[in-house]
Amino acid sequence: MRPILMKGHERPLTFLKYNRDGDLLFSCAKDHTPTVWFADNGERLGTYRGHNGAVWTCDVSRDSTRLITGSADQTVKLWNVQTGVQLYTFNFGSPARSVDFSVGDKLAVITTDPFMELTSAIHVKRIARDPTEQTEESVLVIKGPQGRINRAVWGPLNRTIISAGEDAVIRIWDSETGKLLREADKESGHKKTITSLAKSADGSHFLTGSLDKSAKLWDTRTLTLIKTYVTERPVNAVAMSPLLNHVVLGGGQDASAVTTTDHRAGKFEAKFFDKILQEEIGGVKGHFGPINALAFNPDGKSFSSGGEDGYVRLHHFDPDYFNIKI
Repeated sequence: MRPILMKGHERPLTFLKYNRDGDLLFSCAKDHTPTVWFADNGERLGTYRGHNGAVWTCDVSRDSTRLITGSADQTVKLWNVQTGVQLYTFNFGSPARSVDFSVGDKLAVITTDPFMELTSAIHVKRIARDPTEQTEESVLVIKGPQGRINRAVWGPLNRTIISAGEDAVIRIWDSETGKLLREADKESGHKKTITSLAKSADGSHFLTGSLDKSAKLWDTRTLTLIKTYVTERPVNAVAMSPLLNHVVLGGGQDASAVTTTDHRAGKFEAKFFDKILQEEIGGVKGHFGPINALAFNPDGKSFSSGGEDGYVRLHHFDPDYFNIKI
């Protein structure tokens, strides 16, 4: 399995997202310019210019026509995927940390960071089909709990919003009323900041990664803990194979701690675990810094990782990966 090295960013990667067809890969980094790549050969298709701050997150609509990006410049922008034209800009009073299109792409959930005297918040925006009719107003604003909300995604049928972040508690909110429906159990939950959250292909369960050096698998409806995967380093990114029962975790120490700790590059590998047995099945080395972003191709035959080193590495699995036996 030879990785394809994709060099297009000058700063650390923050987020990776495949479109639904799995032929395009969108990457966000701290260098202000989200980029789109061909997912089979890693060729760069183009960039989306307009942000003037680190871009933390993105999502792409089901039909691959619209891209939404959230940035530290306190805006969320809608783009035409094909032309790279900016369609609309939502302005906030604080950096936008997470964006997620609803099923049907009529709504987007956006989380904003605590900033100056503002608390963190979850915003639901209506996304107009015609960009000329797009408005700024929020359908719903949930004033967040303490600390940054690192990720908020839609639950099944857009009825709920699942959020997780700095206070290490996963919460499920009613997307109509903004009422808090469930909170993850303190005992079984994460002990430190939750950095990442990935839903399964069918949305029935989701995976969270945390700085407490573990990842946990949760039932979406009941918020019951199903599995825990333990590693020896903080987890910055998680992804779930849509094809096999595999989860992959990526991480490493914070960039500021790298020079004072073990110099072996192997500390920055993406680790594969058996989803059911919770056992490690292998690792993919390569990055020269912590892994900040992971994504599986929707067909489950390849995955990509983005690191603090500014590279995106695209891995197409060898045939023998598909019949790993434990």
